[in-house]
Amino acid sequence: MNLPADLGLNPSVPPMADVETASDDYAARFAGPTGSWMLEVQERIILERLRAWPVGTVLDVGGGHGQLAAPIARMGWAVTVLGSAPSCRRRIEGLIQEGRCTFVVANLLDIPFPAQSFDVAVCIRLLPHCECWPRLIEELCRVARRAVLVDYPTSQSLNALGPVFFRAKRRIEGNTRTWRSFRHDEIERAFRTQGYEVRFRTGQFFFPMALHRWWNLRSVSAALEGFAARMGLTARWGSPVILEAVRRTQAGH
Repeated sequence: MNLPADLGLNPSVPPMADVETASDDYAARFAGPTGSWMLEVQERIILERLRAWPVGTVLDVGGGHGQLAAPIARMGWAVTVLGSAPSCRRRIEGLIQEGRCTFVVANLLDIPFPAQSFDVAVCIRLLPHCECWPRLIEELCRVARRAVLVDYPTSQSLNALGPVFFRAKRRIEGNTRTWRSFRHDEIERAFRTQGYEVRFRTGQFFFPMALHRWWNLRSVSAALEGFAARMGLTARWGSPVILEAVRRTQAGH
């Protein structure tokens, strides 16, 4: 694969929300046992979806937070992380130096790769902070050969109360940003427009993540979420949602 010549060094690229999600300040939101448990939940779902495909290439768009690049690389996938600023590589510098992933600075809404350059495109923690989210989905679909994995908060969950409790959420989390919640049908419609079908969708947590951070008891959170999952509440009403969309030519896979 021919990578852009300006790996990690393109000051003309407009920075996006991934600059913040790749920061130490953002990573602090997942510090401690409760935070690591939340990341484990996300990682487990993503890796389970990837196991359905032959090991190949992954484009991790906005993945400078490093939450997925390392575990995906351990599965044997060739990982390229796309960031909108050189600073987005800092938290994955060790992976880059070890040759376990490649880092590219580029406009995330104008990805500098030909169509179907990667088997799978992954985009976590970016959609709700991107005003041009349909364009982002369009680019993810264009560069993926088989499937796209994204996450998003949904208003069809307890997140519907988010605007009411936003101030409380900010007091709990300290650095909460405004975000956009989606309806499932608008996300699915955006993928269908690009020739993709939604094959999998599930919530990560039934109870708000801010609530888990507030009581900060990993065992309690795991027990409550385990019960909600067994009752089918999380899959239907949980948030954030992890969604897998597959190219129609791959739908029978």
